[in-house]
Amino acid sequence: MNHEMKDPVYVTDALIAEDIDAYLLKHQHKTMLRFITCGSVDDGKSTLIGRLLYDSKMIFEDQLASLENDSKNVGTQGGEIDFALLVDGLAAEREQGITIDVAYRFFATDKRKFIVADTPGHEQYTRNMVTGASTADLAVILIDARQGVLTQTRRHSYLVNLLGIKNVVLAVNKMDLVDYSAERFYDIVADYSHFAKQIGMDSFLPIPISGLKGDNIVSHSDNMHWYQGPTLLGHLEQAPVNDAQMQDHPFRMAVQWVNRPNLDFRGFAGQIGAGVVRPGGAIRVLPSGKTTTVKSIVTFDGDLDQAVAGQSVTLTFADEIDCSRGDVIVQSDQPCEVADQFEATLVWMAEQEMLPGRPYLLKIGTQTVTATVTEPKYEVNVNTLEHLASKTLGLNAIGVVNISTDRPIPFEAYAQNPDLGGFILIDRMTNATVAAGMIHFALRRSQNIHWQALDVNREAHAALKNQKPAVVWFTGLSGSGKSTIANIVEKKLHALGKHTFLLDGDNIRHGLNRDLGFTDADRVENIRRVGEVAKLMTDAGLIVLTAFISPFRSERQMVRDLMAPGEFVEVFVDTPLEVAEARDVKGLYKKARSGQLKNFTGIDSPYEQPQQAEITVNTVDLTPEDAAERIVQYVLTRMS
Repeated sequence: MNHEMKDPVYVTDALIAEDIDAYLLKHQHKTMLRFITCGSVDDGKSTLIGRLLYDSKMIFEDQLASLENDSKNVGTQGGEIDFALLVDGLAAEREQGITIDVAYRFFATDKRKFIVADTPGHEQYTRNMVTGASTADLAVILIDARQGVLTQTRRHSYLVNLLGIKNVVLAVNKMDLVDYSAERFYDIVADYSHFAKQIGMDSFLPIPISGLKGDNIVSHSDNMHWYQGPTLLGHLEQAPVNDAQMQDHPFRMAVQWVNRPNLDFRGFAGQIGAGVVRPGGAIRVLPSGKTTTVKSIVTFDGDLDQAVAGQSVTLTFADEIDCSRGDVIVQSDQPCEVADQFEATLVWMAEQEMLPGRPYLLKIGTQTVTATVTEPKYEVNVNTLEHLASKTLGLNAIGVVNISTDRPIPFEAYAQNPDLGGFILIDRMTNATVAAGMIHFALRRSQNIHWQALDVNREAHAALKNQKPAVVWFTGLSGSGKSTIANIVEKKLHALGKHTFLLDGDNIRHGLNRDLGFTDADRVENIRRVGEVAKLMTDAGLIVLTAFISPFRSERQMVRDLMAPGEFVEVFVDTPLEVAEARDVKGLYKKARSGQLKNFTGIDSPYEQPQQAEITVNTVDLTPEDAAERIVQYVLTRMS
């Protein structure tokens, strides 16, 4: 029977030495298909990829010997070749027989080259599946014929559809373990079809396979005469790739690098995301909107008459216009949109939950900006597809949110152009990727609200008061003495004729922030609002003093970023927890210790000490009067 294992011709050193140039030339002009395998745990993803590598003769002799040895020692097939070991490279994966990380493998046939991403099936590693799917042209969703459609099958299918992968193969695996039953296969396909319609998946190709035995992988199986469709590899060789599809779209190229080797050459390098470009073509640079024409298309191998989606090139312009990394070069008469507020879907990928209002770095294309996320409009239950009310998003949660960026960015809806509609969020303190997102559309208010030019600016306000504006930001534990010292500082500055205003944490919560509690998300929003108010007051030329616990470095950095360089003075009132608790002027620590007061900083909510405060005062060694005098002298010195 043709599903039985054949003896392939393995690649040897002699074969490579025979004609490596001819081998490379043979593969040079083939198209490249990127695809993923996904599904629930133990559906056979790694085994399937191993079988594809084996049957496509992409295993070296030493790899085969190692595979045979490993199959006997740690394999799961009773000493027979365990194809999964070709992919499960991590020791933890081999020991458990599961895939944890995304494993990428290359192989080729006479018709096409392939990069396959084997993505993990466990729910806690869903974020890795999103990573693998983000660049895929096609998804192979595996289902164990014995188990049918499972929760993780639905989750991965939802994400595949969300990420815009239109070419989907439903590979019903392990058909050998259900006696190659056509009835079982069609029952699973009917069950999956019902779910696919619910999530808006237009179509998929069902194929009954056995990754272990090789049925319907490369050649049709004698065990399933009832199946007349293509084999898996046959379909992979014919499936369309995204680069070819994107050539029909208007021209788009995000600038990755400004190439300036000498005074006579200035080019703009990047990978073309969509469309076709030719010398003489009219283009526009966004977000500035400046227009010109393409002078030349430069590559290492020489200038081109045209370049298409998927190619990496350097463009030179006919005119000297401003263009830098992060800008997007577009077709002049069909530009993409530019906005600073969007609706988007987020897939949260961090252990720490999302905090609405916290500033994150947003990376889209080649540009990185600062962005804040609103409280979710809703969270999606991928099993029932219900829209759930939610205050935040936890690990692997999927929700729809509004996002604001600190400046307008060029974009397109993810469904139209993944390169200009897909983004990641990065924690500014740890540089960890915390979410992947897909833009739906710009919010109308981002198009309708504009900055109003004012004749009396912040410099004029400051000059009238004969002082430099500043924010003096007091931070420390409750009971550290922030408010006491800040009050003394303001009295001293006022006596010297300085124009000041003190924003105190308790006072603000009686009015502006009376709707906020003390959860981490509310603390973030509390400081965001105070930072915006402080910024407006510095625009009026004032010296603003603030006394807030402000426990998180990220939010203190957010306020610092709002100010001009040198205008933010962080004062760390350094008081040990035991000293602050002993003072307990307001009786708050006692309530927190007894459980009456939740989310209290220092007890059951963290305080992140400043790492580079301009001033640190230790209230154990200094009296409030002495600490205030030090701060006043610092402020006066920076104003001189």
